[in-house]
Amino acid sequence: MEIDGGAAEFLAGNHKAVLSTFRGNGQAQLSVVMTGPFRGGVGVSVTETRAKYKNLKRDSRCSLLVSKDDWWGFLVLEGTAEIIDATNSSDEQRLAALRELYEAISGEPHPDWAKYDAAMIEDRRAVVVVKPDRIYGTAIG
Repeated sequence: MEIDGGAAEFLAGNHKAVLSTFRGNGQAQLSVVMTGPFRGGVGVSVTETRAKYKNLKRDSRCSLLVSKDDWWGFLVLEGTAEIIDATNSSDEQRLAALRELYEAISGEPHPDWAKYDAAMIEDRRAVVVVKPDRIYGTAIG
């Protein structure tokens, strides 16, 4: 599903979110994350050591609730996650994706990309891209 119109505008201006993934036992696991529009979906930066990453590697189904600061306006994206990590991309590709996501969330370049890149490699960061099959919420009519 393409994200367009009011949904795209909302996602470009709101970055606080809750990502829902599935544990091995089927229960939901929720994580507070920062998001930004990213390559036809919504991106999230994660570390390879966290539960959300491990859950998504096992089962790519997920939901992402993106909210206004006051929680009164929100969108939910239900779909699947694509992961850009060390198993499917070079360091250069992954760092380019992380930089792109950083700018989508912050609205500006990082003041020291070399320092940023080093931290992303040390933290074993990956990009999760939520590709929605369904979008709903109070932020669109």
